[in-house]
Amino acid sequence: MFQPSQFQPQWWMRNAHLQTMLPTINLRNLEIPTLNERLELEDGDFLDLAWTTKPSIENNKPIVIIFHGLEGSVESPYVKGIMRAVSAAGWIGLVMHFRGCSEESNRLLRAYHSGDTSDASYVIGLIAKRYPNAPLFAVGYSLGGSVLTHYLAQTGTKSQLLAASIVSAPLLLAESAERIKKGFSKAYQRRLIKRLQASVVRKFEHLDMRSALNMTTEQVKKLNTFVEFDDRVTAPLHGFKDALDYYRQCSSLQFLHKIQTPTLFIHAEDDPFLTKKVIPQVQDMSANIVFELSRYGGHVGFVYGSILKPKFWLEERIPTWFNAFAQGK
Repeated sequence: MFQPSQFQPQWWMRNAHLQTMLPTINLRNLEIPTLNERLELEDGDFLDLAWTTKPSIENNKPIVIIFHGLEGSVESPYVKGIMRAVSAAGWIGLVMHFRGCSEESNRLLRAYHSGDTSDASYVIGLIAKRYPNAPLFAVGYSLGGSVLTHYLAQTGTKSQLLAASIVSAPLLLAESAERIKKGFSKAYQRRLIKRLQASVVRKFEHLDMRSALNMTTEQVKKLNTFVEFDDRVTAPLHGFKDALDYYRQCSSLQFLHKIQTPTLFIHAEDDPFLTKKVIPQVQDMSANIVFELSRYGGHVGFVYGSILKPKFWLEERIPTWFNAFAQGK
C-alpha cells in the first residue's frame, strides 16, 4: 500500500541534487569502527563482510544486513549513516560487499548486478544459521535495493527476515539508464562509470578479461554510459544477450507482488537517478509492502535540519520500521 511520507525538508533543502549530495558532504568523514570477515565461496571467489561488532553465538540482538549501491562499500556515506543508527539502537550492523567492492578485486570474471541474489541469499542464510536467536533485518540502497527486492520476491515466506527496507531502488533498469543520461544527472553517471571502468581494468591484471569481453582496457575506458557498459561488460559476464535483455530480466518492479516479508520502500518523486515510471501501481504490490513516497529527497538523500546540524531521516525512519517488528519478536 502507499503511505504518505513524513519527510519534510526545509524549503532551501528541496533541490533534488542538493538532497542527493548532502549525505556525501556531511557523512564522508564519519568514522565507524568495523570488524572485517572474509567468506570463501565454493566457486573460488570470496565475499568481504564488515561488522559493527561481532556477535556471540548466543546473541539475541537484532542484526541488520546492509546491501550497498553500485560501486558502494562500508565507506559509502549512507552506509556509515545507517550503521551509526543501528549501533545507537543497540543492534548489530553487517555490510555485505558485492564482489569487487571491497579493497580487493574479486577472483572471477563475474562481479555483481541488479538481479543477482546468489550472494545475498548465501549471506542471509549463513547469518540466520549462525545466530538463530537474533532477529534478522535487511536494508538495500539503490542497486542493493534492487537485489534485495529480487531476493524477497524469490524467497516468499522463507526470506528468514523479520522485515526489510528498500531505498531509492531502480525498479525499472532501462528507464533508469536513460534518465541518468540527461541534464545534471550525467555528472552522477560519469562518476559511477569511472569507478566501474577502474574496477574492470584492474581485473585485466590477473584475469583474461580481454578474451571474455573482446575488448582492450582502452576500449573499456571509452564506455561512457550505463547502457554501453551493461551491453559490453555486465551482459556478457553474467549470461545476458545484451543490455536490454539484462534490463528486461532484472527490473524488479515486475516481482513486487511476490514479496511476503513486511517491506518498507522509501522513494522520492524528485530522484535524479530515476523516472516516475519506477513508482509502482497499487496492483503491482503485495499486501506486505508499504511504499512511502515523498515529494523531495533526491537519491538516497532525505536530509533535513540546518546547514550546521543536518539530520538524516533515513537513520530515523528505517530503525523505527525495524523496531516495530523487533519488539514483537
